[in-house]
Amino acid sequence: MSVRRKIDPLAGSAAVDAVLAGADDRATEALAVRYLLEVLASDFEGHTVEVRVPPWGAVQAIEGPRHTRGTPPNVIETDAATWIALATGSLPWPEAVSAARASASGQRADLREVLPLAWRVPPA
Repeated sequence: MSVRRKIDPLAGSAAVDAVLAGADDRATEALAVRYLLEVLASDFEGHTVEVRVPPWGAVQAIEGPRHTRGTPPNVIETDAATWIALATGSLPWPEAVSAARASASGQRADLREVLPLAWRVPPA
């Protein structure tokens, strides 16, 4: 079953570009974070790892064992700026974890194999 996209890719990509260019309004940041979370969930479908970026959103991704109750065994949590930096490639995963900018718990809570994301919309 594929992940259903809610955010228009052009709008999401534009929001990410705007944040990378220095936009700091909440609406643009929220759209950028949610779009990048959708890209992760769509490109790496699964329910093994939950990625949380409060207060903007959370998704489950990465193929593997599925949990059905309570807190998942593999959780990643970070702030919006760190998530955007990770997803777009300006911050390496190991650096984010070692600097405590991202918390990762569980054996499979490691995104180094899937980051950065291919988030840009190809030109028409």
